[in-house]
Amino acid sequence: MNEFMIPPDHVNFLAKKLFGNSGKIKDVSIAYLQKEGGGPTEPHTHSHDHLFIVTSGEAKINYGKEIIILKKDESFLVKGTVSHSVWNNIDEETVMVGISVEK
Repeated sequence: MNEFMIPPDHVNFLAKKLFGNSGKIKDVSIAYLQKEGGGPTEPHTHSHDHLFIVTSGEAKINYGKEIIILKKDESFLVKGTVSHSVWNNIDEETVMVGISVEK
């Protein structure tokens, strides 16, 4: 938790900045991925980016030629121009927040 900090004038409150000023929020979604759930079945691209935050479970992001594993409380910014898909990486439910960001 070394990336977390206590904001000024807060008590017993740890915060971590996940995303800076690099676009405009298009939409925000919460997703419940069951065992072997995810998608799209074929990786895709588009003009907007995604900030994915795992709130429980573990997600696997196929990102270009890389595989990114996100565990609980971790985040990753997916550039929309890089081919990607997102999958549950465990046998239990994974819950994620997805924030779509226009450039």
